Amino acid sequence: MADSPPMAEDRPPPARRPRERRQPSAGPAPTEARLQEAALNHLARFAATEAGLARVLQRRVARWAQRAEREGMEPEAVAPIVAAGRAAAVSVARRMVAAGAVDDAAFAAARARRLSRAGRSRRAIAAHLAAKGVGGEMASETLEEAGTDEVTAALAHLRRRRQGPFDPDPPEEAEAVRAARMKAMGALARAGFPREVAEAALDLDRAEAEARIIESRRG
Repeated sequence: MADSPPMAEDRPPPARRPRERRQPSAGPAPTEARLQEAALNHLARFAATEAGLARVLQRRVARWAQRAEREGMEPEAVAPIVAAGRAAAVSVARRMVAAGAVDDAAFAAARARRLSRAGRSRRAIAAHLAAKGVGGEMASETLEEAGTDEVTAALAHLRRRRQGPFDPDPPEEAEAVRAARMKAMGALARAGFPREVAEAALDLDRAEAEARIIESRRG
């Protein structure tokens, strides 16, 4: 007897055709008014510096230009709109500073405190602030005024990596102790902590290390 054809419920469902991903349209040109609205929306969600906000807005202008050209707009027509948009981005960022919505010094101070508590070295914090548009002089002043304790920051770094005083299973043999210490020293050096800071952090016992971290978070 011939096999009966498979019932409908036994048949595999037809393969779905992959949905084509639609490219976003260029939309309206990035005028100063539209960039100001974009700046307010951005600042409602994120803290920013003047230079950082200008970069965000200029990237928005660049994305518009790419989409406009993809949709067939001539590069000669796009170029003057982009030039005007880039200048408007700088103007809008400056206006946000004048209105008090952007404050580089306050941004730098808040970010430095947060990063120090998270276990970042002064060198790493300075690099982060520079990347966010904080000038070198302001970053140096901020770090001095914040009075960040590098030893405590190094302890926070060790705690996250479970090294030094926070090793859950510290070795007992002298050679293994030296190897673990050198490994922790290397990690701290790569994170930007000076040698004397690393040694001071590694010399503390767990109770004192925990107490220093807790005390730093009360400030």
